[in-house]
Amino acid sequence: MKIEDFNNKTFHLVKDVPLISPPKLTPLIADPTVLLPHETPDQKWHLFAHSVFGVQQFVSENGIEWQKKNVVVRASMRPFIFKENDTFYLFYEKYNSVRTIFSFLPGVKWYSEIEVTSSCDLIQWTKPKSLIQPALGFHQDTTLGKAVSNPCLLKIGNKYRLYYSSSLVKIPDCGFNEPLHITYAESDNIDGNYISATSPLFSPSKESKWNNLGAGSMKVIPCEDGFVAFQNGIYEHNGTSGSAICILYSKDGVQWNYLQDEPVLKPNPAISWMASHIYACDVKLYDGKIYLYFNARNHAHWSKGSEHIGLATAAF
Repeated sequence: MKIEDFNNKTFHLVKDVPLISPPKLTPLIADPTVLLPHETPDQKWHLFAHSVFGVQQFVSENGIEWQKKNVVVRASMRPFIFKENDTFYLFYEKYNSVRTIFSFLPGVKWYSEIEVTSSCDLIQWTKPKSLIQPALGFHQDTTLGKAVSNPCLLKIGNKYRLYYSSSLVKIPDCGFNEPLHITYAESDNIDGNYISATSPLFSPSKESKWNNLGAGSMKVIPCEDGFVAFQNGIYEHNGTSGSAICILYSKDGVQWNYLQDEPVLKPNPAISWMASHIYACDVKLYDGKIYLYFNARNHAHWSKGSEHIGLATAAF
């Protein structure tokens, strides 16, 4: 596909109700990443997403009805699955679980790294390996802590490029933090020796309608003539925060612009579970359609809101 093939697409919900709801004892299931049936050993759809218990695995016959399998990695979130040859690589944000429990207390700061674990059968996983630590200045906030998150991997020629979010910003009406910047790192090896860019690709701008609080996350897709990215920027309109998914384009994967002015998916007060924020997504091209898996929040504040996973599609 070419960049223009993603322009002016109309996405429709496959279901008005969520595909996956939070497990018991947790208010969220978030940040889906998906494998298509032709990519997996059992020819089924596989989805990874995080709850408060860590990154969990789900399986489906059709990509719509999902069954929970197990927790793959605990104290982890925001996964991304990547297949190379016959090996599956699961990238994710690894956090300190003790700090998370007490992160609402004054003086307790967030800390996270990006790790990877791999598998040949989606059942047994290797010992996790740390890939990126929050070592640069724009990876950290002096008050909130240090964070790298939302990995998304591409292979470009003989190089691996890992896009990721960094640092934190407090969202007042939510009562929790979101990613502030988006940047990238490159390596000759899929599971090590990544060298990070020395500045962000994206930072929030007061002039940006859909990205004036935080950069959120993005998933990047290679095209014949460059790249497209589905980004959920964090914004504020009239004192209320939100998040919506916009499409961007780039010729080199470094310099980005909006492909269209309006989001392809944004909060909808008429659909209760999507009323507040549309968050991180994964995008797959399958059976003549663009599959956009996403998670959505129904209420801004952490004490009232919950997050579910949904699916929207568009023809291509």
